[in-house]
Amino acid sequence: MIDIRRAAAIGAAVTATACAAVALAPAAVAAEPAAQRATAAPKAAAAQYNGVCGSGYTVVNSAQIGIKGTVFLTYNSATGKNCVVTVRNKPGKAVHMTASLGFASPTTTVTDTGYFTTYAGPVHLDARGLCVTWRGEISGEVAGKNGTNCGSRAANR
Repeated sequence: MIDIRRAAAIGAAVTATACAAVALAPAAVAAEPAAQRATAAPKAAAAQYNGVCGSGYTVVNSAQIGIKGTVFLTYNSATGKNCVVTVRNKPGKAVHMTASLGFASPTTTVTDTGYFTTYAGPVHLDARGLCVTWRGEISGEVAGKNGTNCGSRAANR
């Protein structure tokens, strides 16, 4: 009987301590400077894939290019072709942009680079069964991935 009462008393003490911590939590938050409680600055609206690769292409990967835009890797299962397009979050004055797609063996890369207001690309490449390296660039900021989205066949080219 003594053990049960002792356990009940310990349980009550733990519960009281937890309740006190919860009661103090709002006061602790109120004491924080507003700058510390503020959430991160809102992000720019992410670019959406614009369909310029053509019909039958679906987005299989993407990478955000900072707050400037997104590079999209698409694939058409009927043709076995990949396509890359780099899209700005906010179209505007023409800036330097690149869309690039390639694979390693044999070394093959297709690139569209120049000054564009909205998007760079599309660039297409038959990479059925191969890993691809793809990237996009907007005003010197680059994103993409090396050797991803590998097909089911071994690279025999």
